[in-house]
Amino acid sequence: MEAPKRVLSSREKELYQQIHPTKLAIDIASFVVSTYIIWIHQLILGIMAGFIPAIVASVIVVTYANLEKYVASRLGRYVAKYMTRTMEALRFVGLFVSWGGAWYHTWWIIGVGILIVILAWLRGKITA
Repeated sequence: MEAPKRVLSSREKELYQQIHPTKLAIDIASFVVSTYIIWIHQLILGIMAGFIPAIVASVIVVTYANLEKYVASRLGRYVAKYMTRTMEALRFVGLFVSWGGAWYHTWWIIGVGILIVILAWLRGKITA
């Protein structure tokens, strides 16, 4: 007999959707596209390109994807332990730093923003 499926809370769905492969791909693609659009000084369009696809993907993944399989995965355990609200906020800081670098056509600032995002993702590997 199969064990009953566990129902994820809203916070758990919000957490685990971040590591869904489709959601990650859309986040990365929208970062690249939005950064370029901001580079050419289309700020509102760039912000829209950065957030709208990510929000739509989040809603679709949370609503339709089977996120339960990520709970027991190695990556799922990692984000449950280390992807705190602070780290999520730090990822946003990195995004805005990169966008600022794009606006001013400064590659190294874009790189610093990307580094901030990567370090937020890798916090558990760095502090462990």
